[in-house]
Amino acid sequence: MNRRDFLRTFSAAGVAAGWPLERAGAAATATPGVSTQSRSAFYELLDTLRDVDVRYLGPERRIDRPEDIADGHRFVLQVLWSALDLISEADPERPVFRRTVWPELKFLGDNPDAVYYTAYIRSDRAYRIRGKTAGAVYTSFSLELGTADGHYSKGVARAINDSELKPAADGSYELILSPEPRPGNWFKLEPGTGSVQTRHYFEEERSVAADPSKVIPLTIEALDVPGPRAARDDTAIAASIRRVITYVRAITLDQPPMMQQGKVPSWVSTVPNQFNQPAIPSGDIGFANRDAAYAMAPYALKPDEALVIDGRFPKCRFANVVLWNRYLQTYDYVTHTVSLNRKQTKAQPDGSFRMVVAHRTPGVPNWLDTQGHPSGLIYWRFALPEETVPPLKARVVPVSKVTST
Repeated sequence: MNRRDFLRTFSAAGVAAGWPLERAGAAATATPGVSTQSRSAFYELLDTLRDVDVRYLGPERRIDRPEDIADGHRFVLQVLWSALDLISEADPERPVFRRTVWPELKFLGDNPDAVYYTAYIRSDRAYRIRGKTAGAVYTSFSLELGTADGHYSKGVARAINDSELKPAADGSYELILSPEPRPGNWFKLEPGTGSVQTRHYFEEERSVAADPSKVIPLTIEALDVPGPRAARDDTAIAASIRRVITYVRAITLDQPPMMQQGKVPSWVSTVPNQFNQPAIPSGDIGFANRDAAYAMAPYALKPDEALVIDGRFPKCRFANVVLWNRYLQTYDYVTHTVSLNRKQTKAQPDGSFRMVVAHRTPGVPNWLDTQGHPSGLIYWRFALPEETVPPLKARVVPVSKVTST
């Protein structure tokens, strides 16, 4: 029996089971005759995607360049992909850690030198997490507030890093999350915590996120056994679709335009090609690493210009720099150099560095490739700094004038 014959047999079996036959010649655009909660929710999702296209990728956000619109559609598809993967079928009673970003799916400021996982939980339940550091120079768990049902994080209730995990000689560790104390390596779940975001930072010659063979052993289990899961009915499926809608809106339409966000964090520069002093963000910034000092600035370069950045890495657990587009997505780090960690950076004899952002190679080390994007964002991370991060000095010069020192 070939596949076509099997499908015919399958259809016949469906008729015998009471499934209605499709009407021959029925118009593809006909109004559905059966109303369900899932159908209503599905139409809401379609309307949301239309709103995202018209409003989020339009004049309201000052998006009018064809390349930015195209990048925006790719971004929205990846946000939808993420929503379907992370929240659509999420069950906080029986959570599972899922990979958050990878080379083909990027959002919320991804990092080529990190592996991230997300699990949705309830703040009134107890969970055990087991894992291994697997060679990471930094591992942490951020308890995100307000993320239930796909909402955007309202802040980080607690960040737990590997110094608190007390890993064994083989890198293995265990922690307990619950509202009330429990035996073991216990950490309190604050009311309103809706998800756990993990970070696993590596400083290697090859960006770890580009390595498909990299595995981070990590599990989460509910300690309050909830019993068998109910079958997904119309109500549950409609709720699943609406979680996707909430998630997509949270990352697009519900985000204020950059020029209307009010007070900008001190470490964020709004002046192209200039950096402010790096600083650790406050706890009310969702999805931020409370163990890291950050610095971010836009870049704007003409075809024959380069941005030369001189600085020095502080004593810290991890450090890198990365290029993002306006949607906080890295450029292609699999086949281009769009980020540099300390191991990848060629330092000067005195320990300082010079990095060059340009559209074409300047013929010196530490070139960050814009891949032709005339503007974008430059983002620095310094995890667990033990001293003040030295200032980042930047200047624009002709590419032909760039030197290594």
